[in-house]
Amino acid sequence: MENGIDFLQVLDPDMSSKIFMCLEDLSDLVRVSAVSRSWRHHVIANGFCKLLCLRLFPQLSKVDNVIELTSSTKNLAEVGSMTQEHRAYTFLARGFTSLAVKNLIAEPIIASSTDNYLKESIYNTMDPSDRADPSDRTGWTASYWSSQGQSNPAVSETLTYELDGDLCLINEINIQPFQAFFQGDEPIYSAKAVRFRMGHVKPPADCPLDVLQDSVHNSFVWTYTSEEFPMAQENRLQNFKLPEPVLCIGGIMQVELLGRVQIQEIDNLFYICVTHVQIVGRSLGPAVSLHIDEHSKLTLKVLSYNQPCPPEIPSTNSSFYGRRHVRDLRQIVNNLHIPDNDWGEEDDESDDEEFVL
Repeated sequence: MENGIDFLQVLDPDMSSKIFMCLEDLSDLVRVSAVSRSWRHHVIANGFCKLLCLRLFPQLSKVDNVIELTSSTKNLAEVGSMTQEHRAYTFLARGFTSLAVKNLIAEPIIASSTDNYLKESIYNTMDPSDRADPSDRTGWTASYWSSQGQSNPAVSETLTYELDGDLCLINEINIQPFQAFFQGDEPIYSAKAVRFRMGHVKPPADCPLDVLQDSVHNSFVWTYTSEEFPMAQENRLQNFKLPEPVLCIGGIMQVELLGRVQIQEIDNLFYICVTHVQIVGRSLGPAVSLHIDEHSKLTLKVLSYNQPCPPEIPSTNSSFYGRRHVRDLRQIVNNLHIPDNDWGEEDDESDDEEFVL
């Protein structure tokens, strides 16, 4: 350093490393690495940006390897190097602390049960409104997902979604229970509580799933399970904020609806109905992706160092063509050939009968 003393040459290496480890802000590390070539080399050689990123997001400790697939990566000698890790983890830390917060749901995958498929499909939870304008213009119709009825109020339900990236930082989840405005006393079919799981499709994720497996729900590996949050029996978008942001590795999230509170009078069964779901946080997709091999080893792939622009929040009119493993899941659901309930036709015959879920 010109006209000064480079303390890296004066201090013991361990002491200088301890000083650098005290930096808790990525921007400070970036500034430090810009002081001189020796300081930059010290930051990269000791993996300070990676260590800081792991302190901020402990879930990244599961990543075994980092690969750059960007067009700017031309030096093959850097593949798997400390320089490559420095760039990748700096990009991750910057993205997860500066990108805009948004609704991360790319598309629904499956519901644990559906009472009247497709009229009460999980796809309806993508629409923030509880009423949809039908194409035939005969009037507004209800838009919601409904579980099948149960005599036991303790039976839970799940709604599973694909997020819009393999690495998503989740801050909070918003859920609106459905109020049946078409029934006499306008009951609200909420759950007693909710819980959230995050994870990925069982490896290898890029291979077709076994259609003959016992359940589509066994196709996921859950790496995080939240605490239970009480849900109010109220027709409003209810906020469930996680104690701290959680990194979802694999881009799959499940909403678990625990317990039932409302009986439908016409059949004396308990139901859970949901109008809308939002999963709120930050995503690095499509700039970053993950590969999980048959040994469950995670490889982080950096496709671009350009921070992704916030896309429009997906709607029910979006083109639902996700990654291959999610298409496989959807094919499994389609193969189930779930029929509509017979009572749907009977209700259409009489305007005097109370509409049921």
